[in-house]
Amino acid sequence: MAEPRTVVITGASRGLGFASTVRLYREGWRVVAAMRTPDRGMPLLREATGATPDDDRLIGVQLDLTDPASVEAAAKAIEEAVGAPYAIVHNAGISAAGVVEEADMALWQNMFATSVLGPVELTKALLPAMRAAGEGRIVLVASTAGVRGQPATAPYSAAKGAMERWGESMACEIAPFGLGVTILVSGTYDTEIITDAGTIDDRDFGGPYARLHNTMNSRGRFAMKMARPPERFTDGIVKALADEAPFRRRGVGPDAAMVLALSRILPAAGMHHMSRIALGIPKQGSMRGGAWPLTFPQRAMVLVAKVLPQPVMQRLAALAAKRKDAASQDN
Repeated sequence: MAEPRTVVITGASRGLGFASTVRLYREGWRVVAAMRTPDRGMPLLREATGATPDDDRLIGVQLDLTDPASVEAAAKAIEEAVGAPYAIVHNAGISAAGVVEEADMALWQNMFATSVLGPVELTKALLPAMRAAGEGRIVLVASTAGVRGQPATAPYSAAKGAMERWGESMACEIAPFGLGVTILVSGTYDTEIITDAGTIDDRDFGGPYARLHNTMNSRGRFAMKMARPPERFTDGIVKALADEAPFRRRGVGPDAAMVLALSRILPAAGMHHMSRIALGIPKQGSMRGGAWPLTFPQRAMVLVAKVLPQPVMQRLAALAAKRKDAASQDN
């Protein structure tokens, strides 16, 4: 029987990386699962896949992308274990919430080390063997936030945008050697990276950007109710590993497909206002001098108060108070 192809997946201990590792193992790949803490992550992967500790199709490698020594050691361990991998899936990442003025510089450095600098270093270490093999794929898991910089996620948007530009440049360089690059623009999936537990939160809800944070927070939580499970993302990984073109850019998820389509149609100003309106951010100049613009529901309430007679408003207020009391008693 032919040897199974080998894929290296970073960030394999949770979220999209975990789901992708399980899917590819079941598809017959040899998977090198790279993660910070293999002692914790590998037992969970073996349980999910049914692999035994001595199964050579599921190999754990310790990797901290923010530590150059760890990246060097991981690359050496990968080559010793499997030789030249067919593919590298750069999936590891962190998320952050907060506007530019609030975000600590250490966060920016950590974000770029995890999403760009570490992956570049790991790729450089493995490329000589992949070039010698004459085939292979580099898959970069990007995000809709990298298509157009999104408010309150500047470090994340900047890092994902930089990842895409790196992939585009590298694709031209390695194509003559038989290698290719696929960028996966991920939509919204229900993973730890975008929950409170997996996000570095620098937001100041009592500061000058509180109006923005309050609106974006409520809309973001509503959007998360429609997030897809990580297992749905793995179809994109399978398609990416089957790509043969020197360069491909794929949207994974309906929201990603929509953002990519709109980015091709709308000018930069149009994309700016689409993001602003979708997230409920007031228009330019509306918060000068400490002004606090009303949200759409608040403006609607003011309009209703002007139109409806006062007795009707009093009855509605009394009814709302009764419902609130009943709900608190039920809880």
